[in-house]
Amino acid sequence: MMNIRSFENYTPKLGQRVFVDPTALVVGQVTIGDDSSIWPMAVLRGDVHKIKLGARSSIQDGAVCHVTHASHYNPEGHNLVIGDDVTVGHKAMLHGCQIDNEVLIGMGSVVMDDAIIHSNVVLGANSVVPPGRVLESGYLWVGSPARKIRELTEKEIEFFKYSADNYVKLKDRYLNKTQ
Repeated sequence: MMNIRSFENYTPKLGQRVFVDPTALVVGQVTIGDDSSIWPMAVLRGDVHKIKLGARSSIQDGAVCHVTHASHYNPEGHNLVIGDDVTVGHKAMLHGCQIDNEVLIGMGSVVMDDAIIHSNVVLGANSVVPPGRVLESGYLWVGSPARKIRELTEKEIEFFKYSADNYVKLKDRYLNKTQ
């Protein structure tokens, strides 16, 4: 498959029942967990550092996931780690950051190097998380730079699993169609 490519000595590793749309691109040091999905025009480019996507997570159309190489400016670089049951919205950009479990990244949002988004967070559409910023669990964050707005409701917290399950079911429909 031309959309899942090795780079130098690294080949992406896909878990079980993973869906990668034919128009998406996955390159290099990328690991994708079971039941995850990569949708049209999304890019996961692990050419100069590692990308790890957990289980039941979804990278929506046009999202860009990349990393920062190690250098004398940043000796360790920044890999990209995305946990389980994470929904990354359309056209979001994640760069060298950490996203824990059960997070919703709103459409068009940008999360920069060394930022950490803890579990049970909603990041509103078109929000920007600056380098090194840590978003506390259990809140809605919005804006540029992202600000804590309010605590999430129980219903909003339940939505993380619903969203993940919904995309697992949808990707299964795509996988069944292509087999």
